[in-house]
Amino acid sequence: QVQLVESGGGLVQAGGSLRLSCAASGRTFSSFVMGWFRQAPGTEREFVAAIYYTTYYRDSVKGRFTVSRENNKNMLYLQMNSLKPEDTAIYYCAAKYSAYTDYSRTKNYDYWGQGTQVTVSS
Repeated sequence: QVQLVESGGGLVQAGGSLRLSCAASGRTFSSFVMGWFRQAPGTEREFVAAIYYTTYYRDSVKGRFTVSRENNKNMLYLQMNSLKPEDTAIYYCAAKYSAYTDYSRTKNYDYWGQGTQVTVSS
């Protein structure tokens, strides 16, 4: 079993920055592919970024968001810069065992956090 707890969300003006954190416990953190997803009201949960030995991003956040991890601390991060109102959503961290399944599909992740709200005002 893996427990994931996100933090760092909040209200920020467009153009501002936030750093999300995800604390993991319960299993060997370094063996998991870790992902960030987000869900805005009335929309499906969508992929934002993932990290294992390399990093992956959705096109709309490339160059603005950076995903990173500290395996010795069981921590996952998402640095978000140049935020836009369309980035407003609940952000979730997720973990999956397999490195061979599609990192961008929600159904491939085994564990989820409870989410943290990010609101970007215009």
